Amino acid sequence: MNLLKSITLGLVTALTLAGCASGLGSGDYSRSQARSAQEVQMGVVVAVRNVKIEGTKTPIGTGAGAVVGGLAGSEVGSGRGSVVGAVVGAVAGGLAGSAIEESATRQNGLEITVRLDSGRTIAVTQGADEYFRPGDRVRVLSGDGVTRVTH
Repeated sequence: MNLLKSITLGLVTALTLAGCASGLGSGDYSRSQARSAQEVQMGVVVAVRNVKIEGTKTPIGTGAGAVVGGLAGSEVGSGRGSVVGAVVGAVAGGLAGSAIEESATRQNGLEITVRLDSGRTIAVTQGADEYFRPGDRVRVLSGDGVTRVTH
């Protein structure tokens, strides 16, 4: 049973670390974006809408859940019952682990519609780390396939 507790602790730790994955806000940059040029455009916020940004779906949650579920399931019965319990537990644990990871890493976001000075209107979805309201003058930074809105 101590092994099961250790594995459960490992699952919780893995999911916590997955929750610390790179952010999606205006101030969050990946390592590859550092020291690269970005195009800057100015504009005015036209609308702001609250959205949910889905969480990560990596093999970490699924694998950790499958291990915990398989070990827990193997405690059921003996012989063939133990094997069947391990298989069923692993499948159920994998599904649960994946759902837990996605839920734990989901975040609040904003869909910000901006009318650029060029006359073009764009919408950018990003993490909700800054407050925007219609009429705000903003900068829109674009580069390497990433666009963000900042004050």
